Amino acid sequence: MKRTPPRTDLRDPAVRPGGAAADAYAVAAAGLLVLAAALVGTHLQNRYGTLRVGWPPLVGGWMPHAGPGTPAALAVAVAVVAYGPSLTARLPWRPLLLAVWGGALAWTWSLALVDGWQRGVAGRLTTRHEYLQVIDRFQDVQETLRDFHAHILIGAPDNWPAHVAGHPPGATLTFVLLDRIGLGGGAWAGAFVVTAGTTAAVAVLVTVRRLAGEDLARRAAPFLVLAPAAVWTGTSADGWFAAVAAWALALLALAVTGRRPAWTGLGAGLLFGVTVYLSYGLTLVAVIAAAVLLLGARRLRPLPYVAAGFLVVPAVFTALGFDWWEAYRLLVTRYYQGAGGVRPYGYWVWANLACTVLVVGPATVAGLRRGGVLLGTARAALLRGPAPRLALLAGSALLALLIADLSGMSKAETERIWLPFALWLLPACSFLPGPRGWLAGQAALALLLNHLVLTGW
Repeated sequence: MKRTPPRTDLRDPAVRPGGAAADAYAVAAAGLLVLAAALVGTHLQNRYGTLRVGWPPLVGGWMPHAGPGTPAALAVAVAVVAYGPSLTARLPWRPLLLAVWGGALAWTWSLALVDGWQRGVAGRLTTRHEYLQVIDRFQDVQETLRDFHAHILIGAPDNWPAHVAGHPPGATLTFVLLDRIGLGGGAWAGAFVVTAGTTAAVAVLVTVRRLAGEDLARRAAPFLVLAPAAVWTGTSADGWFAAVAAWALALLALAVTGRRPAWTGLGAGLLFGVTVYLSYGLTLVAVIAAAVLLLGARRLRPLPYVAAGFLVVPAVFTALGFDWWEAYRLLVTRYYQGAGGVRPYGYWVWANLACTVLVVGPATVAGLRRGGVLLGTARAALLRGPAPRLALLAGSALLALLIADLSGMSKAETERIWLPFALWLLPACSFLPGPRGWLAGQAALALLLNHLVLTGW
């Protein structure tokens, strides 16, 4: 059964066409931020070599190229721009979720294959800093976890590669488990990251529908498919981390809006526990979780179930001998022993935001501007109506990102590290009129980045 396309209330200041000029100013300001980060960063890197990135503000190198994924990427972009808004407005909900996942898979795979199979997929997670370098050191998982802390610092014997040391062992154990079930090697690891990471778009849609209504979720759907973030979702492990965090938040949204919160609450808690053992920085997902609780009609009822589920993962890792807090303390020392101790905070504290602009695209910048205006109204202060609720959800992700930025533990590489937060900014695009033009801009940015820069992930 076909669905009537949702009507947009043009009296809403968030979607009124009269805001187009302000949108253009916001996008222009974001573009200037990126340009400044590139010019200042190039000067600093050429003169002092302290940024430790090849193409400021991104990790990568200037390398115009095309590959087997180029025709597919162009075809996906054209199809989503031309048919995405109308299709997502009319499809029944469950087929829409499958279509969004399929579209995100096609977009992410095609962008990854612009760099070719080996360089773009199979070899990404096998470089010297990555997780697959240490799979053979996890023959005895319990013994390795008990001894994990002893190899974090750079001066330690057999110190872990940068990404292994920089994350709790849950990140590496993901790939150990794949290896144990017969899916070892870079090709399977890359395929897993893309396949799992793209489900985050579905989790975000489920959450937005529960907390802000189906119409806004449908309007956001094509933007979640055609996100510039896909350049880094395929194939960095952070795409996998983003998906786990997104499903934790989606289950929490189901728990605080449904009548039977036990199973969804337990599931949310369990995934939150997994999340903080994938990346230390993902403790900031708690900021978005707080917004989900605030927007839920039954915000307190599922909390005991969430807490019970959350405690499972720390209990297991602690019983196996891994101390999260001690490892994090050692990581801070390791961070400043390496590039983190050289990269200048005064540059990265604002250049990180330029990276974020490139990850989320111009449409998201304009959507966040509209969401900010909306939250400033008296009516929105009471969170009455779907649009203010969505604006609060996106705003909470922006707040989490800003806290990470100010912490000093996010200097460069944020185009992948901040994927779990950046994905939650994308639904702000649902505030924009004329979605096809904005979608074209999003696609153009992703295609240019992927074809002109050989990214580090």
